[in-house]
Amino acid sequence: MEKVLAKLIAGQLKISETQVAATLQLIDEGCTIPFIARYRKERTGQLDEVQISAISQHYDKLKELAKRKETVIATIEGQDKLTDELKRRIDDCWNSTELEDIYLPYKPRRRTRAQVAREQGLEPLATRLLMQRDPSPEQTARAFVKGDVKDVAQALKGAQDIIAEMVSEDERSRQTLRSAFRRDAVITSKVVKAKADSDEAQKYRDYFDWHEPLRRCSGNRLLAMRRGEREGILRLNIAPADDSAAERLQRQWVHSAGRCGGLVGEAVDDAYKRLLKPSIETEFAASSKQRADEEAIAIFAENLRQLLLSPPLGQRRVMGIDPGFRTGCKVVCLDAQGQLLHHEAIFPHPPVNRRMQATLHLQQMIENYAVEAIAIGNGTASRETSAFVEDVLGKGSSVDVFVVSEDGASIYSASKLARDEFPDEDVTVRGAVSIGRRLMDPLAELVKIDPKSIGVGQYQHDVDQTALKQSLDHTVESCVNLVGVNVNTASPHLLQYVSGLGPALAKNIVDYRTEHGPFESRDQLKKVPRLGPGAYQQCAGFLRIPGAKNPLDNSAVHPESYAVVEQMASDQGCTLQELMAQKEKRQAIQPERYVKGEVGLPTLNDIMQELEKPGRDPRQPLEKFQFDARVQTIEDLEEGMELPGIVTNITAFGAFVDIGVHQDGLVHVSQLADRYVSNPADVVKLHQQVRVKVTAVDLRRGRISLSMKNL
Repeated sequence: MEKVLAKLIAGQLKISETQVAATLQLIDEGCTIPFIARYRKERTGQLDEVQISAISQHYDKLKELAKRKETVIATIEGQDKLTDELKRRIDDCWNSTELEDIYLPYKPRRRTRAQVAREQGLEPLATRLLMQRDPSPEQTARAFVKGDVKDVAQALKGAQDIIAEMVSEDERSRQTLRSAFRRDAVITSKVVKAKADSDEAQKYRDYFDWHEPLRRCSGNRLLAMRRGEREGILRLNIAPADDSAAERLQRQWVHSAGRCGGLVGEAVDDAYKRLLKPSIETEFAASSKQRADEEAIAIFAENLRQLLLSPPLGQRRVMGIDPGFRTGCKVVCLDAQGQLLHHEAIFPHPPVNRRMQATLHLQQMIENYAVEAIAIGNGTASRETSAFVEDVLGKGSSVDVFVVSEDGASIYSASKLARDEFPDEDVTVRGAVSIGRRLMDPLAELVKIDPKSIGVGQYQHDVDQTALKQSLDHTVESCVNLVGVNVNTASPHLLQYVSGLGPALAKNIVDYRTEHGPFESRDQLKKVPRLGPGAYQQCAGFLRIPGAKNPLDNSAVHPESYAVVEQMASDQGCTLQELMAQKEKRQAIQPERYVKGEVGLPTLNDIMQELEKPGRDPRQPLEKFQFDARVQTIEDLEEGMELPGIVTNITAFGAFVDIGVHQDGLVHVSQLADRYVSNPADVVKLHQQVRVKVTAVDLRRGRISLSMKNL
């Protein structure tokens, strides 16, 4: 079975069968994707994380299909209808649609019209009609008028019901109709007349009378229409543009111009309209939705990756401010490790307007807690609060001010995790702490929030939630392991995403750390309860211990490779510390000399890179940003204005940019560059600083159109 699956996956992904087989073996051994990608390059032929993830996903789907085949075989066998030829066809089938077509005639179902007709003994009549040789089917049907069959018309109708079901379950007929749908299907959207004038319907106004070929319908349009249908505002239909499919079915089944041919033709037409067309429409509705889901999930995952890998400020003393008007600004002061030192509320804005008092309190907090940077949430009163803070600091201040996205902060502040962390503080304080910590280390803070609440998705509540969760969990895990985790400061929530760990082991690590003090070496991790050799192998390379006696414990070099590095140092006549500090020592090393067993050049090259910059953070440095002082609200915008902005979300149809007016503007994909752009992510990245031009402002709908062309 493993060889069969490896061959299938290799063909689907255009990866060698040997590489796929090796990857599947590692997965079956319990290795995680980040571990395989980083530390098993020799075995996989240097497959990257994306390729390994694709192999894993295909593997899971094929294993599910294998289980489905077992169910199908068992069901047919239970009916005593499983022939050797049928079993061979099922065993050789690795396409779920084809498998369901094979299974359809044997699938247990509710009592159909055809089943009733069979119980009335009309199947022989249906067979006679299908032969289309009987000159007088009515005369033949008289022999079947008995019991529950009252007359000839009922007998013929029952026979037609049987034929219709046979046509609908015929593999060739279903493939004929699928081909027509694949080539010519049109999706049509109509507004429900009773809802057309309602306020909630206006956001679907573009789809009140819409049609386009299904194969050209973008994922975002399909998901928008499906949401409108679910809310009872739109009615959708998917069907071929003409009746050519029905005509092909007629040619397939009708071979006579006589009375029998006419009866069969009526049955085929009934099969098409009542059974086949609705079934294939449902199938294509599901498959198109799945493709749209996959597109949306991929966009969400990439946006989440970029957000999690946003530049961190690092370990500095930070003030976090959750801005507000009536309720004031919630201010917190954090130490360099993100621990809460102080909190209070200030009221610099109307209606309270205690600006002088707020100024004095802010200055005092900055001085008392040696604040080095200030993080201000980007919600209500953000611009006003930023201006106030800048005014308090004055020109030439050494304290940097940053505006931070507060999407999901309220979700975190009300969560059990936040309550456990700050049991004596209210939600406003917790939210301000989250804003401050996001500046220090976005990754460590954002992993505490359900990704769907972070605000970087596209129709995230409309897609398959199981598939979305799997993708986002994988993205979080990938980012956490790419950056690495300080085992002595990480929260349990961050640790649980480290390769080989999970909630239970993460908690055990923190409990051990609390009881015994900071970890002094990676080897000490082996003393953590229930952290066995397998888990240690998977997690050790991704956990960092700053200040450890062995400097490799604060690097991405895996403990299983320590001996190789120690040999390198010995050959250079120096210590590990000297090897990592002295460039000339490292340059003198010839990695190929150390190739041995499973340690090949890929691993050795990774080791050399890590020795050059041990524990390096792959994230970019943080840059300051300021909005244009001329604009505070959407009413301040004018067509033609050129403004600085920050990319806040990327979708299939463009990018949303924050220009400082509490309403993000859209740069449509056609306005992203002076060339054709198929994928917005090829042009912009999340949190990228850009310049945009205002092209239109719709005050009624609160919509801002922007362009990046010729800028």
